[in-house]
Amino acid sequence: MDFDDTAELAAFRSEARTWLEAHAQLRTGDGRDWARGPMSVPPDQSAAYLGRCRDWQRTLYDGGWAGLTWPVEWGGRGLTGAHSIVFNQEAAAFDVSTGFIGAAQQLVGPALLRHGTDEQKREHLPPLLRGDVLWCQLFSEPGAGSDLAALSTRAVLDGDEWIVTGQKVWSSGAQDAQRGILLVRTDPDVPKHQGITMLVLDMDLPGVEVRPLVQATGAAHFNEVFLDEVRVPADRVIGEVHGGWTVARTVLASEAGMIGGASAHSGYDALLRLARERGRTDDPLVRIELADVWMRERILRFMGWRMQTAVVAKRGRPPDPSVLKNFFTRSLSRRLDLAVALDGARGMLWEDDAGGAGNDEGDGYWPRQLVMQFASRIGGGTEEVHCNNIGERALGLPHEPRTDRDVPWSQLPRS
Repeated sequence: MDFDDTAELAAFRSEARTWLEAHAQLRTGDGRDWARGPMSVPPDQSAAYLGRCRDWQRTLYDGGWAGLTWPVEWGGRGLTGAHSIVFNQEAAAFDVSTGFIGAAQQLVGPALLRHGTDEQKREHLPPLLRGDVLWCQLFSEPGAGSDLAALSTRAVLDGDEWIVTGQKVWSSGAQDAQRGILLVRTDPDVPKHQGITMLVLDMDLPGVEVRPLVQATGAAHFNEVFLDEVRVPADRVIGEVHGGWTVARTVLASEAGMIGGASAHSGYDALLRLARERGRTDDPLVRIELADVWMRERILRFMGWRMQTAVVAKRGRPPDPSVLKNFFTRSLSRRLDLAVALDGARGMLWEDDAGGAGNDEGDGYWPRQLVMQFASRIGGGTEEVHCNNIGERALGLPHEPRTDRDVPWSQLPRS
């Protein structure tokens, strides 16, 4: 691994740090940070959180720090992945977040940049990058989650429009989105991976109904979306008709890497502070658990350096996105389990019952994070699916048996 910046990147890092210091506050690493993530925000603060995320995204855009690797003609700066890595490393120290706005950009942007027409890029990319138009991802269905290619939402071409009918679920941010990327089945008489098309959906079209799903925390980060004979213009296809699985794979690869590369909003430092406040640092079993959390955090940092080396120095292979995703979510689980255990009886309290002043000493911060960890463990593909990816893609093991690979979708029980 190569930990050193080139002269160009060192100058860029200094420029980024100076700009961030002028426009943001340093992160505390505990519940006092506003930018601790949508999963950690109490329900009554979700609207304010979204507003602050949009404000920060516009600040980035206006300052020339949004879409660093995107082409200049579509609102970016045309820089390299190394520049993006450096900026994210510097920004991780500050109490800032674009929330799901930034996540949507990482999901929608690569799909449009790689598979979209110039007209689609011109229409969608600049407002996406500035945060003026919010997007969501409409992939999973009640019967097509891990086996996404089994999806049954139908789109039938009627003149110059697609008529779409079906249901999507676990759609993050759909209640606030103006547009979505939508996977539909356009040919049921070919094997399941071959008859799928990707569409751009305007969320205010007649026949679109969004129902928020209230989670255990009381928040509604996810949604189910019903589509009842929604008429979508034929020119809203991204990529090729019946070629949507190729576009979907672009999105899914970006999603796994995004989750795996997520920064720890409350990492080891906050956990150690909690252990000291509770007087538990002399307990040998607690010290072992703290060491385990520290070790995992360091390994994640080494993986990031491997990624940086592959991008910057063009040397070695970056970690597989599935490895990053699974290691991050499992490390998160260990950290949160320990935090709640250290909190003792207070770790069973929720929101107002916990007292405190909105920091990691109260307000139910750690219990809320513990409950919400499953969103990242399931989102972007379950851990089990990513284990299969690691075996097949990273280790070269034989593929899982698939008896339906060459069977037309219309002949499957799912149809």
